[in-house]
Amino acid sequence: MKQLRLLAALLFAAIAVSPAPTLAGEGGRTPKPTVSIENPGHCVAPAEEMRRNHMEMLKHQRDRSLRQGIRGEPASLNACIECHASKTTGSVLGDGKAFCQGCHEYAAVKLDCFECHQPKARFKAAGLKP
Repeated sequence: MKQLRLLAALLFAAIAVSPAPTLAGEGGRTPKPTVSIENPGHCVAPAEEMRRNHMEMLKHQRDRSLRQGIRGEPASLNACIECHASKTTGSVLGDGKAFCQGCHEYAAVKLDCFECHQPKARFKAAGLKP
């Protein structure tokens, strides 16, 4: 029984002395993506809200377009591309610094919008003509 208490005390002491784990953003070890906004101005929402909720906004707009025929709203995929596409390629894809691709690579999230929508963006990113 004494050995068990001693082992528990040593384990507790080791845990109490060890540093707490840090989040990736706190330690400075993981660089954040560097993306450029080619046409800066007013976005439909603040940057922090867009980082967290853009996929919900796009899905909501997709549903409104598909089911109700409402097109051309500020939170549409086309509106996003107009502001965020590279001036040289005309695309939000192409490399790790391209607006959409850069963040999606950083977050390890599949970027599948352009498999169906905006096929020209894929061609432009690859330097091909559609």
